[in-house]
Amino acid sequence: MHAAVTVLAAKGITDHIAPADLMARGGLDVIALLLLVGWLYRRRPSAPAMPLVLASLNIGLFAAMSTISSGKFPAGVGFGLFGILSLVRLRSAAFTLRDVAYTFVTLVIALCTGLPHRQTWLVVVLGAAVLVAVLLVDDPRTYEPPTRTVRLTLDRIYPEPALIAEDVALRFGQAPLSVEVDEVDYVRETTRVSARYPAPPDASEPAADAVPVERVTAA
Repeated sequence: MHAAVTVLAAKGITDHIAPADLMARGGLDVIALLLLVGWLYRRRPSAPAMPLVLASLNIGLFAAMSTISSGKFPAGVGFGLFGILSLVRLRSAAFTLRDVAYTFVTLVIALCTGLPHRQTWLVVVLGAAVLVAVLLVDDPRTYEPPTRTVRLTLDRIYPEPALIAEDVALRFGQAPLSVEVDEVDYVRETTRVSARYPAPPDASEPAADAVPVERVTAA
């Protein structure tokens, strides 16, 4: 960190950055990142590449905010930064809404710690509030076990909804957790349903939050 500050000073961009303030904010950012990614995020199975994505976004945004706020850059650079961030997308199917939420929290922490001339206690309180909120909301004990959805086309129309679950259980040899009727075709005399079953043990892979769908035609 001292070497980085020395380099910045040599280039004349630390007029508005106190080295002690920069190191303090950097330390708080690293501590918050370790708690968020190293502990909170890893409590449940996730995509293997996500810790690298979160750490890169956090450190990169912190460095950009610290450099821009030094006073040597026009305001357009700041708008350009947020324009670049708006292009970031988690396009892989392995990334879930949970990954997106942690990505947003990672960026918020970098913004809170990256702005200079802020009271240290305020940065600590805001970072702690965000981490505590994630700790309370993303509790693995509050989540239901992963499930898989099986979509079936049955070759009959049922007079009572209860008979559908009984027929599905008879065909699969296992009672479903729930059955929802998607479509009833009175012309072809078929019923399309979605049955939810517990996911197999190997479903706790990186994409454990995703619900795979199987299509089965039961005649």
